[in-house]
Amino acid sequence: MEQPPLITAILLGIVEGLTEFLPISSTGHLIVAGSLLGYVGAKAKVFEIAIQSGAMLAVLWEYRSRFAHAFVAATTDASARRFLANLVIAFVPAALLGLVLGDLIKASLFHPVPVAIAFIAGAFVILWAERRQRNDPASVRVVEVDDMRALDALKVGIAQTFALIPGTSRSGATIIGGMLFGLSRKAATEFSFFLAVPTLVGAGLYSLWKARASLSTDDLPMFAVGFVVSFVSALLCIRWLIRYVSRNDFVPFAWYRIAFGAIVLVTAWTGVVTWQ
Repeated sequence: MEQPPLITAILLGIVEGLTEFLPISSTGHLIVAGSLLGYVGAKAKVFEIAIQSGAMLAVLWEYRSRFAHAFVAATTDASARRFLANLVIAFVPAALLGLVLGDLIKASLFHPVPVAIAFIAGAFVILWAERRQRNDPASVRVVEVDDMRALDALKVGIAQTFALIPGTSRSGATIIGGMLFGLSRKAATEFSFFLAVPTLVGAGLYSLWKARASLSTDDLPMFAVGFVVSFVSALLCIRWLIRYVSRNDFVPFAWYRIAFGAIVLVTAWTGVVTWQ
């Protein structure tokens, strides 16, 4: 039976909010969840962008003092200028590559089975990064976000380009990439939060502009509900994740990715689920 639109919006909003900042791919989960709920197509992709904006707003709210200080003090405080410059530097690689290859990637890889394969591949990268940092604590050069240099930001930005592959995870690419390039787990996680703001704003505005002809005022209730639910669930997730990374690693998320990907592949291969 078809889900009512508002129920679909609530479910997908929860999925987005809980997965956007974890290294488990919000896009991958939305593709799989949308397939299960029967909510697919061009409008569904625009809806995903809208609720990602809700998750982005959660970052702005949680770190409102940090962003406000950075913009207000940019003309007088070198650390504030460096923070903003690092966000711009890290944003550019994925933005440029997304403009060039975005449509091709969406046409070829935005399906549950490629997502499942990326889930499993990404899991092994997480296990490698965690083992490397555990066995070589001296590899951590950057303890706090404020210690990052422009080159560190560029490396994280290059890592974020892998997130254009659905199922890779934007947060996973930036967090794990940051760890591989010498950031502490906490610094990599926080910078991933901050980098979400220009990334999701840029992607959202570009996608909404391209799809403007397919939207109508009838879509507003569903989009508004999904946005609010995503904001609330993302805010809770951000607060939990900061506490989590202070005491734990990302290995459990790697095993979750392997299990999730395996389930999708097995159900697709056996025909138990007809993935759209």
